[in-house]
Amino acid sequence: MATTGEPLIRLQGIKKVFYTDEVETHALSDVHLEIAQGEYIAIAGPSGCGKTTLLSILGLLDTPSDGAYILDGRPVAGLDAAERARVRNRQIGFIFQAFNLIGDLTVYENVELPLTYRGMSSSERKERVHAALERVGMAHRVRHFPAQLSGGQQQRVAVARAVAGDPAILLADEPTGNLDSVNGEAVMDLLRELHRNGATICMVTHDPRYEEHADRSVHLFDGRVVDEQTAIAAHLP
Repeated sequence: MATTGEPLIRLQGIKKVFYTDEVETHALSDVHLEIAQGEYIAIAGPSGCGKTTLLSILGLLDTPSDGAYILDGRPVAGLDAAERARVRNRQIGFIFQAFNLIGDLTVYENVELPLTYRGMSSSERKERVHAALERVGMAHRVRHFPAQLSGGQQQRVAVARAVAGDPAILLADEPTGNLDSVNGEAVMDLLRELHRNGATICMVTHDPRYEEHADRSVHLFDGRVVDEQTAIAAHLP
């Protein structure tokens, strides 16, 4: 983990340019951002402002065109493909809008899958999977398949899969986007509980209500950070 006083994540002058048919699209322009260990950040802004591109770079799913990304005190630019995959597996948990569960795997198997790539013993995997499913209230559904679950339940399983590996940071991309308001609030309450227990969370959202769950909101517009503000929720007991 990052040393005391050092941010877990530091972005310095991050730019991302996409080239298509001789057209340059500047998705991110000179983004500077620091995220501390244990902080809960919301990234907000209109559609097409660069939110998901920024999250993809944070999650090592994409690389910036320019600028520096320091994760847990280590520059990520020099990592090869295998090292990037290892960092994603061990230090980053992903929660997607579309859940991204594998339909022919059970709830247990979906949560266990990322752990199998670590060379972890079956007993340790079993302990971690059950603990993660207990945290999200889905331990009673271990033998069910995704199609047998509601959207809210599938997202809970997706959260369990993300936290089972004890990642340094959780990246959530519109985690309530495919849920009704009741299930959306339930998932947000779950993320807030994970944060209270020490998780570092970076969440993309288009809903101003959910920004209030975070310690800090970072607003993007046309690929630039245009505003940062402390959320009201950060001041509540």
